[in-house]
Amino acid sequence: MPDRELTCTQAMCEALEEEMQRDDTVFIIGEDLVAHGGIFGQFTGLPEKFPGRIIDTPISETCLVGGGVGAALTGMRPVVDMHFADFVTTAMDEIVNQMAKIRYMLGGQVRIPMVLWAPDGGGLSAAAQHSQSLESWFVHVPGLKVVVPSEPADVKGLLKAAIRDDDPVVFFQHKRLFAQSGPVPDGEYIIPIGRADVKRPGRDITVLTYSRMTYHSLEAAERLAADGIEAEVVDLRTLKPLDFDTITRSVQKTHKVLIAHEAWRTGGFGAELAARIGEELFDELDAPVTRIGAQDVPIPFSPVLENTVLPQVEDIVNGIRKVLYG
Repeated sequence: MPDRELTCTQAMCEALEEEMQRDDTVFIIGEDLVAHGGIFGQFTGLPEKFPGRIIDTPISETCLVGGGVGAALTGMRPVVDMHFADFVTTAMDEIVNQMAKIRYMLGGQVRIPMVLWAPDGGGLSAAAQHSQSLESWFVHVPGLKVVVPSEPADVKGLLKAAIRDDDPVVFFQHKRLFAQSGPVPDGEYIIPIGRADVKRPGRDITVLTYSRMTYHSLEAAERLAADGIEAEVVDLRTLKPLDFDTITRSVQKTHKVLIAHEAWRTGGFGAELAARIGEELFDELDAPVTRIGAQDVPIPFSPVLENTVLPQVEDIVNGIRKVLYG
């Protein structure tokens, strides 16, 4: 039977329902979940199917994450809904000093099987405090796994894997992609955390990307194909752990690399990728690694300004041409 077409919202809801049916210790905690089904409709129908396991809280991210850590320590598997990823700033102590470190500090005697679910990214004219891509902050912290899916099948497969993981997972899901549709396998479907996916094979250049920029990169590759340029688009899907083996195989084939992400270019995850490729794959490179990212300003409210600040398809096209032709 062919895969069904689902949106990212539907894929997420299906993953949660399947995991909550499978494991009574899985529950969801956050703000405005029951009455509104989540800000993107991702919890629609779940409160009725699982009464008492979809829990509304006061507006306190400190309380949310702290409660999730406590629940995980006692054997539950909480999914903590941060509403917007931007709000992690009010719970950094709980995330960085507690959630990430407790298992280490207690000598492995405990587990922290929790998912911190954080819708991120711009493109919705939500302004500077609701449009950020902050994944590199958490990649920097030992003890956290960081997941950044793009298509609906990856949302389902990676969310199920994250819920079953015995370590804390920060699960970023782009706000603009909730309505994105695509084929999703029915039933049990899990993607191991730490495995990238080659979304489009190519021979001329490797484009390393993730989240919304995967779609921009694929569109850029299609445009360039008309000129005989074949770009290989690698969706990293997980930033930590990183599938460097897939990156290595692609670079050994193309010998040129462009990195595209929506986060700010300065200090973004692309800088870590470029450094590691330079250290470990330098002899494979025929050109300097190039990075595409947001300009170093707060994300504007104005759609025109926002589109100027955030990377667009044309930026990736121009970046690829620059790597290929100088």
